[in-house]
Amino acid sequence: MSTVVISGIQQIGIGVTDVKKSWKWYHKYFGMDIRVFEDAAIAHYMLPYTGGEPRERYAALALNLQGGGGFEIWQYTQRTPQPPKQEIQLGDLGIFCAKIRTRNIQKTYQYFKSEGLDLIGELMIDPRGIWHFYLRDPNGNIFDIIEQETPWFKNEKKHTGSTYGVTIGCTDLIKSISFYQDILGYDLVLYEGEDMYDDLQGLPLKEGKYKRAILTHSQARAGAFSELFGPSEIELFESQHTEKIKIFQDRFWGDLGFIHLCFDVNGMDALRKQCKASGCAFTVDSSAAQDGASFDMGEAAGFFSYIEDPDGALIEFVETHKVPIVKKIGWSLNLKARTASKPLPKWMLKAFAFNRVRN
Repeated sequence: MSTVVISGIQQIGIGVTDVKKSWKWYHKYFGMDIRVFEDAAIAHYMLPYTGGEPRERYAALALNLQGGGGFEIWQYTQRTPQPPKQEIQLGDLGIFCAKIRTRNIQKTYQYFKSEGLDLIGELMIDPRGIWHFYLRDPNGNIFDIIEQETPWFKNEKKHTGSTYGVTIGCTDLIKSISFYQDILGYDLVLYEGEDMYDDLQGLPLKEGKYKRAILTHSQARAGAFSELFGPSEIELFESQHTEKIKIFQDRFWGDLGFIHLCFDVNGMDALRKQCKASGCAFTVDSSAAQDGASFDMGEAAGFFSYIEDPDGALIEFVETHKVPIVKKIGWSLNLKARTASKPLPKWMLKAFAFNRVRN
């Protein structure tokens, strides 16, 4: 019987108005300079989240070889992507911000400040004693820059790594903790409490206290890309304010903002059964839609599926079957025959550097 192996956060999806313009900014400030894929296609299988119609899109998946998950930068091409109808506040339901790691928080903060970036508040210490700060990108998306000295996949002298986790608003903290523990293995609670937190100053907040939890996984991630993606964390906030709206209320997946959190997995069949038994059945399932055939993403291929967390935040699973390593010579890696839990050799992952985008 197959088992489920989670390699880590593969990417966070970001809906934008202009992929190339946004990617240029992420390239400069977050070091997202490795192109895994970049293509135009039609989103056929996302009908539950795209108004019941296939939608044309342009997207790129970019990585930072210092470590962490990537960014899937996503743009509608035949409709105007819609912003939220009102300012998103911490505690609204869904993905509020993405977490990005840095080795040296002081140096990174001063660099971003010197570049005139939209910093939110000052350097602050979170409830477990870790330095961090928030910033907005040109699209208004909020990022939480957090200091983590180890582990890193590679040192490329960049200020940051890439996706280290997310902050998610929920209606019931305990219920959400259980979901992320049981389905995604975030079994270690680094902090849980309720307060009016000083380190949130400057963020768009609701009135009153927040319940807050920071989760990580006690077991190191396994699988092909686990060395690159590394550890991660999920931060949950429950507002005591009576008004709680969904961040993507009356909007489509792919509209502006953080559209999903994606995990690289192996064992999609077992995961399908596990999620159904846990009451969060797949809402999108490429394998079932294609009778078990891999979904062709041009230069890459695999299965993908989606579930919703207790408040509707979209979680994507991707089982990678083929991925380009060195595009210039046509070297792609077939992962279907590999041992699911075995990490790829570091030299092979470092070969992604041949796909570096210089500008």
